[in-house]
Amino acid sequence: MKSPIFIGSEIYRRSTYGRWHPLRVPRVSTVMDLSRAMGWLPSERFMPSPRVKPIALTAWHTPDYVAALHAAEAAQEVSDSVKARHALGTPSNPIFPEMYRRPATAAGGSFLAGELLAEGGIVYHPAGGTHHGMPDRAGGFCYLNDPVLAILSLQRHGARRVAYIDIDAHHPDGVEVAFGDDTDVLMISVHEDGLWPRTGALGVTGQGSTVNLPVPRGLNDDEMALIRDDMILPRVIAHRPDAIVLQCGADGVEEDPQAHLSLSNQAHWSIVKGLMRVAPRFLVLGGGGYNPWSVGRLWTGVWATLNGFEVPDRLDLKAEAVLRALRFEGNSRGRNPPDHWFTTLADAPRHGPIRQDVRRRISALGGEP
Repeated sequence: MKSPIFIGSEIYRRSTYGRWHPLRVPRVSTVMDLSRAMGWLPSERFMPSPRVKPIALTAWHTPDYVAALHAAEAAQEVSDSVKARHALGTPSNPIFPEMYRRPATAAGGSFLAGELLAEGGIVYHPAGGTHHGMPDRAGGFCYLNDPVLAILSLQRHGARRVAYIDIDAHHPDGVEVAFGDDTDVLMISVHEDGLWPRTGALGVTGQGSTVNLPVPRGLNDDEMALIRDDMILPRVIAHRPDAIVLQCGADGVEEDPQAHLSLSNQAHWSIVKGLMRVAPRFLVLGGGGYNPWSVGRLWTGVWATLNGFEVPDRLDLKAEAVLRALRFEGNSRGRNPPDHWFTTLADAPRHGPIRQDVRRRISALGGEP
């Protein structure tokens, strides 16, 4: 198999949603810097993400919405009617200088990934994963829905059957709107029960093509391993996909301020590893993640997993310096971060009992397909 490709861009380094927004923290730039500091990202494996043209976005988004988003960036304001119709200029989806260019760059990376995977392989696109965007409006920090665009790109380049797995703490409502009744696209979501957007009720719908598993607070690594082995992998294998898209949101780890799960980053890496050889095309996206240390460490470890790199017990000084340069202002977790956030990539595994409630929810999905 060809060596994995990392899609990134410098736009994420200088762009922020605002001083107090959860996406004020650096994420993709940290993964790029940390991967390079580790010696894991040579120039030939890195591909700059193009910025997609507005017309291409109408593959799923409405022309009116794309025009409104483009105009909002140029004017740095929106009318009340645009705010009401398109959810632009809200606290969740604020006006900021790169509000079109940044998501259009992420969308461009997802379009590019489909092209790069036409003949098979692995692509990592940590800026992707904005799974709440709707055809005519923004939602949940997501101005565009690049996972939907990635799946469309994969299909355009020969992958008829796609499995989309989403382990972000939040349900991928936009992706379900796009593909909920498409039997060629298997969508599996494991998300925190009751967390915004409060969709994705437990069940299998769309003639078996949509599987939602809301999980209780405090989900631990052993419970996620059971979900992986008893629900995710059997269903993906049975679907016989030409391509797999994994949305690997980092907000399920214990230190994330936006959710209430108790996973270590090793739980995410184990799912990446489990899915790697199931289909000839594998695309891994980012997603949520609002603690700069936990998301940077987790997503860098994803790149290590995709390449088979050994994660050291202790980072060298160059890599440690990347993590020590991060700041998390306005959050109590950032005032006194533990030392391992600076010196390691791998969290200690967060083992725990497998609760009957978790077993019951898996069983309610009907077991293996």
